[in-house]
Amino acid sequence: MSAQSGSNPRHRRQATDAGFVLDVRSLGRAPGSMKQVRRTVTTDAKIGLEMVGIPAGAQVELDLTLQAVSEGVLVTGTVSAPIEGECSRCLESFTDAIELRLTELFAYPDSVTEQTTEEDEIHRLVDDLIDLEPVVIDAVGLELPLQPLCEPDCPGLCPECGVRMAIAGSDHGHEILDPRWAKLASLAVQNGADGTGANQSADSDSEEK
Repeated sequence: MSAQSGSNPRHRRQATDAGFVLDVRSLGRAPGSMKQVRRTVTTDAKIGLEMVGIPAGAQVELDLTLQAVSEGVLVTGTVSAPIEGECSRCLESFTDAIELRLTELFAYPDSVTEQTTEEDEIHRLVDDLIDLEPVVIDAVGLELPLQPLCEPDCPGLCPECGVRMAIAGSDHGHEILDPRWAKLASLAVQNGADGTGANQSADSDSEEK
């Protein structure tokens, strides 16, 4: 989300001080001055990882404190949001919630910090605006697991038939036949079905007598 300045400062403030973009003009630069921000932001797109994240259209709650310091604006507080995902064991969809604690410095354009750090090392104020979206995206990506689970002890799927073990029951199982006997077992079943086995057994008894 880019923050662009317009010709009318008042119009620019109304147009940009929304969503994850925070206008800190009223905060001033006197070290120690503070401002509380509580805001609900609706996400335009999914935030997170491939199998789990904050879905598009979700309500993200911001509860932040903005504090002016000598080198910039220090942002602290919490970000809360619902998450949706797919369990990496049983492949079922699940919902949950996430709460992140943020502590991030946004450097003033003319500060020593801004002049002595690389572009990707620290966030910066642009036209007295803070774009919090990249910070939230990074924090969510670090917080969420690469292999999410619907439950910490999810038993996953049965390796034989693929049914969810959570609903299969404790007596679920499969008889595993040694492959060396599989062919003999199939022959025995076939002989039993067509009566061949019984006839052979009877003939054998007659010959013995």
